[in-house]
Amino acid sequence: MAAAISVTLVFTITPWSIVPTLVTKDVTVIAVTDYGCVGESILGRSVVVPNCVAEVDDTVSATFNIPAMEVNGYLEELENRIPMVNDWDAKVKGTGTTP
Repeated sequence: MAAAISVTLVFTITPWSIVPTLVTKDVTVIAVTDYGCVGESILGRSVVVPNCVAEVDDTVSATFNIPAMEVNGYLEELENRIPMVNDWDAKVKGTGTTP
C-alpha cells in the first residue's frame, strides 16, 4: 500500500514542478573569462556560455537547465494563494494543543 502511494505521489506531484527543463533564453553578458562568457538571464540565473566572443553588456543566446516550477507558473500560483492563507489565519482564534 505504501509503495503504491509513493509511486502515485512521485508521478503526480514531484516531476512537474522540480524536474529540470532545458530552456533557451537571451542572457546579458556580465563577465568574459578564458572559458566563455558569464551571463545573467531574465529569470535571474547566472549562465556560462562556452566559446563566447561577446563583450560585457552584449546579449547572447544560452541554453541551460532550470527547475520547471520557475517557468510553468507554479511559483506564481503559490504566490497568488498567500493572501487567501493570510486571510484564513487572521480569522482563526484560540489556541491549539497537540496530543
